[in-house]
Amino acid sequence: MSAPLHSFTEKSTPHALALFRIVVGLLFACHGAASLFGVLGGAMGTGHALPTGSWPGWYAAVIQLAGGLLVLLGLGTRAAAFVSSGSMAYAYFTMHQPHALWPLQNGGEAAVMFCWAFLLIVFVGPGSWALDRRLFNGSAQEPAPVAERATSSV
Repeated sequence: MSAPLHSFTEKSTPHALALFRIVVGLLFACHGAASLFGVLGGAMGTGHALPTGSWPGWYAAVIQLAGGLLVLLGLGTRAAAFVSSGSMAYAYFTMHQPHALWPLQNGGEAAVMFCWAFLLIVFVGPGSWALDRRLFNGSAQEPAPVAERATSSV
C-alpha cells in the first residue's frame, strides 16, 4: 500500500469504526423500537407491538432497543455490544437454525450479521465520537482501538 494511502486509512480508522458503530446501533435500536412500540412496521412487519413480557421476543426487543442505543451513543459500548451479540446468537440458534442449516435458507441473515458486527465492536472498540470518551476523558473505560494506539506510539 502506498504511504499516503496507508497514512490516510490509519488516521481514518477510528472515524470509520465510529460510523460503523453508529449505523449498527441505530439499525439494532430500530428493530427493538419496532417490536416494542409497533413503529416502523412493527414486530416482524405486522404493524403491531409484541405483548409485554412475552418470551423471548419482548425481552429480545428490550435488548435490541437498549443495546442499540448504548452502542449508537458509544456508552458502555463493549458491554452493550457483547450482550447484543449474544442475544443475536441465541436468536439465530433457537429461532432460525432449526428451520434450515444456512442463514439464507432460514431467514437468519440479520441475526448472523448483527451477531458478528457486535462481536467485532467488542474487540475493536467504539472508535472516535463515543460518549464514553467524552464523559471519562479517554480513561480506561474504553481503551483506544489498536490502530489508534499503533499510530500514537510511532
